[in-house]
Amino acid sequence: FDRVEKEIPNPQYLCELKVDGLAINLKFENGQLTRALTRGNGTTGEDVTLNIKTIKSLPHNLSGKNIPELIEIRGEVFFPVAAFNQLNEELEEAGKQLFANPRNSVAGSLRQKDPRITASRPLSVIVHGVGANQGVAFKSQSDAYAKLKELGAPTSDRFKVCATRADVVKFIEYYNEHRHDVEHEIDGVVIKVDDIAEQQKLGFTSRAPKWAIAFKYPPEEVTTKLLDIKVSVGRT
Repeated sequence: FDRVEKEIPNPQYLCELKVDGLAINLKFENGQLTRALTRGNGTTGEDVTLNIKTIKSLPHNLSGKNIPELIEIRGEVFFPVAAFNQLNEELEEAGKQLFANPRNSVAGSLRQKDPRITASRPLSVIVHGVGANQGVAFKSQSDAYAKLKELGAPTSDRFKVCATRADVVKFIEYYNEHRHDVEHEIDGVVIKVDDIAEQQKLGFTSRAPKWAIAFKYPPEEVTTKLLDIKVSVGRT
């Protein structure tokens, strides 16, 4: 807050949930999905175009008016919690190894060499940002979400534009209490300066934007009860 408000008087903040999934970049040319890449090492990602096209909630073609000639949309692929639990039950019944958590299952599902395996898993995606673009302009982050929704991209309704620090804190506290009411896992809240011109004024460090930050919730802890230890003699 202090860092932003030194340069931007009275900014509006946009708060949104930090989806615990796998980051993805989607490239649409003249409205058609032509490339999908994972984040990889931050510079070079893994091409998962064929597999990403099996996700039912993600359109292969943008719709509506004023379709941009180029737009790179950034988002997060996730496994809905209920669907993840069902998948693990099916794997257990089949005597196969279970997935440790929804995020690992997303990564494993998207990296399948056979897109039919990816298609059999109920993955979903939410978009939360725009990269390279031509033929489109956004005044603010919230304006970008409204336009992406008009184009048919799967945006989230769980975001809020906040005028004060107190409103931001309320949003964080609300979802800390209601994190299990969301259909996907979350590990925090992302706070962004809403106005695009103000974002550009604040700029970037070498690693991250100065106009956005993630507030992470503490990891959940539970007590494990050790039921048994089996000792065996190995070859050596």
